Amino acid sequence: MQREGQIRIPSGCAISGIIDTSGKRMSGEQIIRSIAVMHDRSNGLGGGFAAYGIYPEYKDYYALHVFYDSSAAKKECEDFLERHFDIINLSKIPTRKIKEITDEPLIWRYFVTPLPTKLAESQLDEREFTAKCVFRVNTRIQDAYVFSSGKNMGVFKAVGFPEDVGRFYRLEDYEGWCFTAHGRYPTNTPGWWGGAHPFALLDYSVVHNGEISSYDANRRAIEMYGYKCTLQTDTEVITYIVDYLHRKKGLTLNEIAATIAAPFWQTIERMKPEEREAHEYLRTMFSGQLITGPFSIIVGFENGIMALNDRLKLRSMVVGEKDSRVYISSEESAIRIIEPNLDKVWSPKGGQPVIVHLTGGEAQ
Repeated sequence: MQREGQIRIPSGCAISGIIDTSGKRMSGEQIIRSIAVMHDRSNGLGGGFAAYGIYPEYKDYYALHVFYDSSAAKKECEDFLERHFDIINLSKIPTRKIKEITDEPLIWRYFVTPLPTKLAESQLDEREFTAKCVFRVNTRIQDAYVFSSGKNMGVFKAVGFPEDVGRFYRLEDYEGWCFTAHGRYPTNTPGWWGGAHPFALLDYSVVHNGEISSYDANRRAIEMYGYKCTLQTDTEVITYIVDYLHRKKGLTLNEIAATIAAPFWQTIERMKPEEREAHEYLRTMFSGQLITGPFSIIVGFENGIMALNDRLKLRSMVVGEKDSRVYISSEESAIRIIEPNLDKVWSPKGGQPVIVHLTGGEAQ
């Protein structure tokens, strides 16, 4: 008889992140080594990375990474992009053939900026315009999927173990000031290229270990504001919630953490009056963005990262520091493999965000 632990990893999925707060860029090799240590938390059905600061020569342009399942989809998508953007550069994303990664789609990269005439007609700012164009491609062009759309950053993901995905995308050839990684153990959705983590919209990216029981409520709430959840996965919803609360509503990262991992009402009642009033406001105004169920996430954004556990801390997370670098992972071993001599290491409390910003200005 097979026992549960022999056929399923109850706390499966692995996340890892590295940021150099000085803005100094590092090779993607380190994040591959980190996530590879947690190989047994994945099952080969998804792996991926988000990398920030990797396109300094195109930092003023949106970098669109796109999967295509057919040449017809590529032509249709490129026709759409040409009607809405000035395409500065386009190319296949460099990959290497390895036997562990199969059935790869066409994978292309476009550096674009919105056409002034189209932007003026839309009466939107350029970020909202770009986001709407991403949703247009992903919902109306069959066999095309934009999986990364930020500036000076990119997502690289596939079906496979994360260390194999890293080698497939030649991640060691990239340099950035921040990397996050994910090894997937899907429980409710199939393993496919678009469904691998990270999920991203504009500069925001999310890697996630866990399973949110509030998915349907969160999905219905976020779709009221124009988001299109096409992938039937909770991590996609978390990404849109972060984008909505931060970019559209202007909440701080601490306020976002207090919204999606809100304290229990009985905890709020014991707070000091000013603090209690703030938490009551967030829970009331953004009740649809409260996430329930076990999760640990790392959110990447324009100039930093945020790590967060659910309020009961049902998924593991460890943070380490060494000089200007901060490391976050599901397991301490994934940090020690790349930095054995840490200055500090700890496990955040449930619902307590770890927010790390660049302090050295732009990436060097």
